Amino acid sequence: MSDKHSPQTTYSISELSKEFDITTRSIRFYEDQGLLKPKRRGQTRIYGLKDRVRLKLILRGKRLGFSLAETRRLFELYDADKNSSSQLHTMLELVEDKKSALQQQMDDIKVVLMELNSAEQQCRAALEQQQ
Repeated sequence: MSDKHSPQTTYSISELSKEFDITTRSIRFYEDQGLLKPKRRGQTRIYGLKDRVRLKLILRGKRLGFSLAETRRLFELYDADKNSSSQLHTMLELVEDKKSALQQQMDDIKVVLMELNSAEQQCRAALEQQQ
């Protein structure tokens, strides 16, 4: 038997679904979006190592807040030139954009928390005056 993740290893949609704890419908959606390109044997999808790696990257990107369009852009750059520095520069831009957006969200959350704390204090003070 060959190495678990050798280039010749293939996976069924249900195997990938179980491995990554996602639905087969999600995997088919990523295929419909052009992010995965399994081979077909009749109606059966045959996923290779490249599809498995891409699925892992799609899910990691999703966790980090990347859109499917951003993920597709990175895949296209990689497919065009696997040693491309443009892919790395694009990735750095996307990371900087995500970090900036998250920092803005954190700043907004801090402001809302301060406003909520102030409202809470005013309510408590008003309740104490009523007693």
